[in-house]
Amino acid sequence: MIDKNAKVYIAGHRGLVGSALIRTFQKEGFTNLVTRTHVELDLCDQAKVKAFFEEEKPEYVVLAAAKVGGILANRDYPADFIADNLVIQTNVIDAAYKNDVKKFIFLGSSCIYPKLAPQPMPEDCLLTSALEPTNEPYAIAKIAGLKMCSAYRRQYGWDAISLMPTNLYGPEDNFDLENSHVLPALLRRFHEAKEKGSDEVILWGSGTPKREFLHVDDLAAATLFLLGKDTGDVDLFNVGCGEDISIAELAGIIAKTVGYTGDIGQDISKPDGTPRKLLDVSRLKSFGWKPAISLEQGIADVYEWYLDNQKTVKGAA
Repeated sequence: MIDKNAKVYIAGHRGLVGSALIRTFQKEGFTNLVTRTHVELDLCDQAKVKAFFEEEKPEYVVLAAAKVGGILANRDYPADFIADNLVIQTNVIDAAYKNDVKKFIFLGSSCIYPKLAPQPMPEDCLLTSALEPTNEPYAIAKIAGLKMCSAYRRQYGWDAISLMPTNLYGPEDNFDLENSHVLPALLRRFHEAKEKGSDEVILWGSGTPKREFLHVDDLAAATLFLLGKDTGDVDLFNVGCGEDISIAELAGIIAKTVGYTGDIGQDISKPDGTPRKLLDVSRLKSFGWKPAISLEQGIADVYEWYLDNQKTVKGAA
């Protein structure tokens, strides 16, 4: 275990993942967390990132800052997704190494794996075939980030590891109906349909693709677990629950949680994305970690949070 007085820099602390990291580390008694807002520190500015690390000298770093979005956002802004993420990663990883950070954790995404990867997807299927076209620029940026960590580890003996979480949800998520991920978008749409008394909610796509979902607090717990763990030669970990459900099944759970009793239809003109995305989590499980929050309980908790914060959530009308 790491010293709870150690200086830990959490990059991207206001996002879905970063806010969960703050909650988890504080709950576990960490007293010296370092954060910066985008206004205080633009991670795309190499000189400012370099100066920040030289001044603060954090002992541990978790890179949760990234430009993220759903299928439509990835389709409409591919240049932004690859350029911004490449610059952020390069600046933070290099500065962390040069300022003697003891351990570095890079957070990626399960979209790094091939579109037609074996299911469940093991870590060693990376780069074995083509990516899903709808989020290829973002995926390539994340692959570059994990490979950069691996290269620094191999060349310099630096303790940098990468975590590839499955689809995440939780408090502080983005609930924008155009640019958010599927779970928060559906939660908001079903809530608003219930409030308006709508007879039907239309799902984007066929509803048949299968997805795995992990509460973001479970990812934060896994991050803290691995931050204090000697992983030997292993530097890439999938983080998920090991189970998936169809989008139609997810919609059913959300409708029940929200109390929506109308019909659920499909708009097959909208893209489905990857047919199935289930992570092989046996590697992380072998190190002694597993998630604690069920999907039903997690959705109920997030809906309660949404009701308390719906006027100020990301993407609010």
